[in-house]
Amino acid sequence: MALRLAGGDPTAGDLRTERDTVWFDRFFADHATSIHRYFVRRADPNDVEDLTAEVFATAWRRRDKVPADFELPWLYKTASFVLANHRRKPTLTLLADYGHDDSGGARHPSRSVDPAELVMVDDEVRRAMSRLSARDRSVLMLHAWEGLDGEGLAHALGLTRGGAAAALSRARARLRQAWEDDH
Repeated sequence: MALRLAGGDPTAGDLRTERDTVWFDRFFADHATSIHRYFVRRADPNDVEDLTAEVFATAWRRRDKVPADFELPWLYKTASFVLANHRRKPTLTLLADYGHDDSGGARHPSRSVDPAELVMVDDEVRRAMSRLSARDRSVLMLHAWEGLDGEGLAHALGLTRGGAAAALSRARARLRQAWEDDH
């Protein structure tokens, strides 16, 4: 069954046909900066461009699944899957990465770090955020950094609007408690 465009016009083509390169160019122009920033806040700087490209490659392949009113939340949800898959990939560590730095100390290969550690330099905030689950951090970051709430947050998390509101409320309460425990 082909999806029809809004308005029920039986002469309209299916959604995949309507979402051509012109649609995608606009889609990319509207959302590329937001998705790039999403990864800047969460990933190694060397991986940001590739991760962003992977999200938009997925969007092109699945363009008929992108909800018209919730394009950006759909992209954030896709970005979270892309990032999770990226973090699960084994990384190559060269023997040269082990050894000693110029000061004579042992050098350790770089590892993926928690998204909160990539952005937050305030030790108190970092400590409070590190006490939260990855899910709570994700909910808070989508709300605070990406500006999502209501239906947008619900779509990005794959929840109902009420479920997203509850998840945000619980995450805020846990952050408040973690903050108070440190003070």
